[in-house]
Amino acid sequence: MRSFPGPALALVDALREAAEADPARAIAFQGSPGANSHRAAMEARPDALPLPCFSFEDALEAVKDGRAGQAIIPIENSQHGRVADIHFLLPESGLSIVGEYFMEIHHALMAKGPGPYEAAYSHPQALGQSRLFLRTRGIVPLSHADTAGAAAFVAEKDDPKIAAIAPAIAAELYGLDIVEERVEDSSDNTTRFVVLAAQPLDPAGFAGREAITTFVFEVRNIPAALYKTLGGFATNGVNMTKLESYQKGASFSATMFYADIHGAPGDPAVDRALEECAYFSKELRILGTYAQSRKRG
Repeated sequence: MRSFPGPALALVDALREAAEADPARAIAFQGSPGANSHRAAMEARPDALPLPCFSFEDALEAVKDGRAGQAIIPIENSQHGRVADIHFLLPESGLSIVGEYFMEIHHALMAKGPGPYEAAYSHPQALGQSRLFLRTRGIVPLSHADTAGAAAFVAEKDDPKIAAIAPAIAAELYGLDIVEERVEDSSDNTTRFVVLAAQPLDPAGFAGREAITTFVFEVRNIPAALYKTLGGFATNGVNMTKLESYQKGASFSATMFYADIHGAPGDPAVDRALEECAYFSKELRILGTYAQSRKRG
């Protein structure tokens, strides 16, 4: 917890104290108070107690250790793609996805002085989402652990030549001036978050309801392996809304896939499709079945 910038520590301590008093209601998020994940936690679970954590691993560990009932993690952005490391962290965590939340993302440029600025600090995702804005102004992007933490860092440094890209609320929390609002390069910038818990939801509860099932699988290292693993979804009429690949280990010979499908286990078509996928895979692991919060297609 002491890894947070100085200006954020008092807020972190206050939120942590409240969460410790009622851990079942706590929802862990990565970042300093005022980060987009903090806002997502409050919007997705209004009755929960937000628990700030320095890293994604810390947020997941908080649930595993019983210090939080749930965690909310950004998994992908409409403009900048998937959040780094998440596809590795989710399967390794042993937690289950129990919900999803889509949130529009707006960034502001904030600082102690009016500029010009030599550099702007923020999370790599926010920097990528504001790449054109920074480039046209000749501002060097510099990575920080999170957006609001970058704002707290800039406030702590008190250097008029540096700025932060963060949610507007971070300027108010850390005493910075907003130089320009909505600096993201796309007006429909949206991030998808997933909510995780120690226990999965019962797929049987989604009979007749719109659900998403998320799973990972490793294909066998043979010709047409991916074609064969995916064939069952086509023949059984199961809609796959997401498929991404990533390497497993350093050999670059084992490929894992992360997938989302419509439906829940217990539906005969879904069961047949997953059975066929498993038959042609070395490994298949379901990460969770949960209510669809935004219609696909």
